[in-house]
Amino acid sequence: MTAVDETVRSTSQLITEAVHQFRAQVPGCVGAGLVDMSTGMLLAADTLDDHPNEVLDLIAAATFDLFQGRNVTMIEDIFKARHGVLEDRHYFQEFLAQSDSYVHVFMRSTSQDIAAVVIARKSANAGMILTQSRLVMKQLDAGLS
Repeated sequence: MTAVDETVRSTSQLITEAVHQFRAQVPGCVGAGLVDMSTGMLLAADTLDDHPNEVLDLIAAATFDLFQGRNVTMIEDIFKARHGVLEDRHYFQEFLAQSDSYVHVFMRSTSQDIAAVVIARKSANAGMILTQSRLVMKQLDAGLS
């Protein structure tokens, strides 16, 4: 194996490492996943508890709908037209949702057509959850570029 081979990691390795980094670096993180936004498929997940695949697939589908659902894309088109955005870039980049017990962060990659979902305990600081999630996503984007 050459030095170049050792430093260049596959996309699959980068994605797997990223979900582990979300879990390790985001305060109170109980689960993280990356979703292929062209298909809605879950690419990788790392969770505190062992969740059934059906639950993980539902989270992937919800992430896909949140960013690419028909109503969301219509809203994006209207906002882009009103604000004179000409570039072919999605208007919504992040969503933060809170349930009774958890903070859910959904964010798009800037380099690939993927989105992350990070779920953390509501007792953790929401600002730190968002900040650390952004840092991990930035590292992933740098590796995928």
